[in-house]
Parts: sequence; C-alpha cells; structure tokens
Amino acid sequence: MNIFSKFVTWLGGNANTQRNGTQNTGPSASAHDDSPVVGVDSALQVSTVWACVTLWSDIISTLPLKVYETDRDGNRTVDKESRLYRIMHDKPNRRQTSSQFWSQMVLNLILRGNAYARIVRDAKGECVALWPLSADQVEVIVADDGSLLYGYTFEHTTLVFKESDILHIAGMGNGVVGMSPLDYMRSSVGLAISAQNHTTKTFRKNARRPGVLMSDTVLTDDQRKAVKANFGDIVTGTDKELYVLEAQFKFEPLGMSPADVQLLETRQFAVQDLARWFGAPSVLINDNSGTTTLGSSIYEIIQTFYKLRLRPKLELIEQAIQERVLTPQQRAKGIIVEFTLDAFLRASAKDRMEISAKAVQNGLRTRNEERAKENLNALPGGDILTAQTNLAPIDMLPIGGSSSGVPEEPIRQ
Repeated sequence: MNIFSKFVTWLGGNANTQRNGTQNTGPSASAHDDSPVVGVDSALQVSTVWACVTLWSDIISTLPLKVYETDRDGNRTVDKESRLYRIMHDKPNRRQTSSQFWSQMVLNLILRGNAYARIVRDAKGECVALWPLSADQVEVIVADDGSLLYGYTFEHTTLVFKESDILHIAGMGNGVVGMSPLDYMRSSVGLAISAQNHTTKTFRKNARRPGVLMSDTVLTDDQRKAVKANFGDIVTGTDKELYVLEAQFKFEPLGMSPADVQLLETRQFAVQDLARWFGAPSVLINDNSGTTTLGSSIYEIIQTFYKLRLRPKLELIEQAIQERVLTPQQRAKGIIVEFTLDAFLRASAKDRMEISAKAVQNGLRTRNEERAKENLNALPGGDILTAQTNLAPIDMLPIGGSSSGVPEEPIRQ
C-alpha cells in the first residue's frame, strides 16, 4: 500500500472507495480552502440550482413510463391491464401520482446522486406500491457477505431493509452508491451564494458606495461618536436625497463601478458554472448567452441534451427498475419498463407532418397510429398498412397502366 492509499484509508475513504460497511457519498476532503457546507435548502435558494433541478425533475417526471410485454418473436405490446402498469404509469402509492413520485425521486438523484424508494410486495413478491425515501435519511451498508442493507432513519428510529425491498437508483460512484453532486459542487454553490448575498446587502443600502468622511481637524472621541451618529446613514443607505455636511467635512466615495455593484460577470459565471455541474444547457434555464454554443435552433439544443444527458439518465432509471422492482418471473416473461419519449422529441408541426407522411407511405405505421400521435380520432380503414406502388417489385407493376392512371407500354422481360 502506497503513501496515498494509506492516507485515504486513514481519512476513511471517499465516495469512489470500494469497501465494506457504510458507504460514503461525499468527498473526503475539500479541494478549496474554506469551502462552505451547503445543504439542500441553501442550494435551492440559488436560482440556477433551482432552475437546473426543476428542468431535470419536470422533464423526467412528466415522461410516460410504460410497461410492455414481449413475446418470443420480440414483438412488444403495452400491458395496460397489469397492476405494474398502474404503479409505474399512474399511481405508485396511495398518496402520490406518478409525476409527484418521480419528481421527488429525481430531486434526490440530481442533488444527492442517489434516489431510494421502498418496494411493498405481495405474497408472490410482486410490487404493489413504491414509497420514496429521502436520500439524506438513508444509509447504505455493505455486509460481510456482499449483500446490501439500507438503514432508513425516521423520527429517531432506524428501519433496516434488505436489497430486494429498496429501489435504489445510483448515479456515478463506486458501484454501490452514487457520489453526491451537491457535496462536490459546494465551492461553486458557495460562490454563487456569496455573490448573491453581497448584491443583496449592497442594494439594501440603496447601492450606496462605501466612502470616507474627511475633516481638516483632529476629532475628539465625543466628536467621532457624534459624526457616526449624524452621518452614518450616508454609507448605510436611507431614503434621504440631501445631506448637509458642516464643520468643513467632505465625503469621498470609494471607487465602485455599476458592474462591481451588481457583480454581473461573477453572477453570470456562476450560472454557467452551475449549469455545467448539472449537465444542463444554460439556454434551457433562461440563459441566452448559451445559444451560440449549441446552435441557434432550440430543436438542436434539445436533441443534444437528449442524446448526451437525458437518455443516459433515463436508462439508469429503467435498468434500476428492471433489476430491483421486477421479479425474476416477470423478467422471464419479457416484462419491460421504459419511458416514452415521443412527446419530448416532437419537432415542429411541419417536420412532424413530413415524418408521419413518410412513415405511412412506406408502410412503417398506419394512418390511425399517426393520427393518435396528433390526438385525433381513429378512422375506419385506417389500421391497414399501405405503401406507394412505385416501391413494389418490378414484376408486380400493372401492365398497360400505372398507379397514376397514365397508360404505359407493357414491360418486356
């Protein structure tokens, strides 16, 4: 064991350390001096943090989560009649809708790197309800035999659950727990909070500059107290518009530009810096300065966000559900749980119509399937797959005519 390994062991390891016992989710040491300890409540009072968390939470929690049954040929059908479908798509527990449940789960996953939910099972072991657990109240322990135990502390009582009773969605980490992004970004969040506090204090003083009150004579202690009492509001800020300085006093404000008062550059940097931590394009959190980096089209930005950020996160959730919630028997039957992304990836009306037309004309989808995407009612005869005749084999083309009705010369072999 080298010196560095001994040092890390002495510190107790970090979130990437593989070890038995209680797992760590935060860094063992800070890379920056005097980094503040930032909690969830403090971080969410920074507008950029709130916007990024809301972006992730709103997108994922409103995507339909559906249950499919796969046959031996690989054909999938939506299993709307199953209890599992209702839990995943409609109501995971008696208190929450699906959107509320996944909003809470994503909040924990994005800020703490881990999302937990208790799985309630029936006598056959199948899931009948999912109850979300706060990541700050869950402790993950690796037992000596390699199994996982989850300790949930609630009102001075700790409940211990086995691995099969907990849906655990873990982000990047040691393979057991995910690293807590909020703990690792605390320096960046602390900088944003400091800039926000400084700006707030400055404008509470009506944006008054600090200054120096100068006199040609040396003041006594009583005179200094009187000056502070009479002229202190010049710097602290009041609603007065006129100050009268007497006894040859002169007020010299210290230099501070409007940009310094508002901390525009610092606060703009904090927006982009925190957006990087959360993997969110800054333009999607109302920061227009990021439009040129990913393209001027919002559709291109959404596509990039989906491919590089959202899709991996959705697969992480889907795989956790598949492994933890479903029983071996359900997996053997070909039960699959997946998010539906059609609504999120829909382009403009013009692009949608062109895509739908090509799908129908090439026999990929029926007219009623495309109408359903546009929330239109099905039509009689619309469930038949059709294709253009100019794509038919050459020996099946009509002799003496064409699909357009214009007579043609017979095809000679």
